[in-house]
Amino acid sequence: MTVGSHLLEVAGGRHKIRVFEAGGGRPLVFLHGAGGLTEDSPFLAALARRWRVFAPLLPGYGDSEGADGLRDMLAVTLHTFDVIDALGLDRPILVGHSLGGMIAAEMAAVAPREVERLGLIAPAGLWLDAHPVPDLFSKLPYELPALLFHDAALGERMMTAGGDLDDPKFLEAFIIRNTRQLAMAGKLLFPIPDRGLDERLYRIRAKTVLIWGDSDRVIPPAYGDAFGRGIPGAELVRIPLAGHMVIVEQPDAVVPALARLE
Repeated sequence: MTVGSHLLEVAGGRHKIRVFEAGGGRPLVFLHGAGGLTEDSPFLAALARRWRVFAPLLPGYGDSEGADGLRDMLAVTLHTFDVIDALGLDRPILVGHSLGGMIAAEMAAVAPREVERLGLIAPAGLWLDAHPVPDLFSKLPYELPALLFHDAALGERMMTAGGDLDDPKFLEAFIIRNTRQLAMAGKLLFPIPDRGLDERLYRIRAKTVLIWGDSDRVIPPAYGDAFGRGIPGAELVRIPLAGHMVIVEQPDAVVPALARLE
């Protein structure tokens, strides 16, 4: 499945956003996590085999503009509605992973009549004292694969694309590449990802599917239960042999779970 991309003018032409697009059929908007998204993502290709997928890069990621103007959760929420409007879409299926799931949940809570079908894949946004979310911003690159993936060896291969995290030159390039996008993510996730979302979940009217990897060590499965209690009628799907990056480790299980939204 070929994934294309284009720059989209949003907010009356104030800035441009990179959007990946592929597939056919019913429109689905996918919001990526803090690690960003690439055009060659196998998960995008998997989604595109079933839906017409639009995946905007958050400002601060790739060549998407406008990060300085997004200072809080409300600004990011309204920005994403602007993107959907600029794409000419009317109530597409809305799916988000991790940080993107947090944004999608906020959108569904702020404007419940605008979001009818909602897929949340290990979303951030809540805080449970008994299950603290680790501060990924304080972790060294070599610590991340074991946190993000059920299979740490697979995670290291995926994150480095064959590079060596012990190589100082590769490590320097890795950090530089991630600094800009993590600065944007940090506005919403640091020091903890609690922006009061738990107080708004009851407003969500969308048909909702929650998807969690059984081995998630970033946002533990207990948060799936918490989201399920907060969102009326939400269905929780647990996926074995998958960590926080369930969309990478088990994409062929995530897509059928999302198909429950149809």
